[in-house]
Amino acid sequence: MWVLDTHTKGTGANMVPLERVLKGGSERVAGFRLPERVPPQTPPAEAKQPYRFRIVDVMTRQVLADDVDARHALEALERVRSIVDVTIYVWDSEADRWRRLTFGEAKALWDRRGELPASAS
Repeated sequence: MWVLDTHTKGTGANMVPLERVLKGGSERVAGFRLPERVPPQTPPAEAKQPYRFRIVDVMTRQVLADDVDARHALEALERVRSIVDVTIYVWDSEADRWRRLTFGEAKALWDRRGELPASAS
């Protein structure tokens, strides 16, 4: 059986025996062999730690909540009159420091106030 071999350079193609087309890979180049494929080793995923927050009053610089989880941060924000009255920080474990939330991030947290079940308070 003959097939059209299109692996030629230029614009032409050749009619070759099917066995020649099926013969491929390392048999075309003497002494060349591809290494065995080894699946990549993925390190085990670390358990993601919950966010930790610090909330500071802008006027008095009093810390309203320090190193608290999201639930307690929302409880602290319940007692605040306006989003601009506080500065909210989140713990950045990679940088090993407190990072101030952007206004959009703080607004997203602020908008979640009042969503806690009554029994959680």
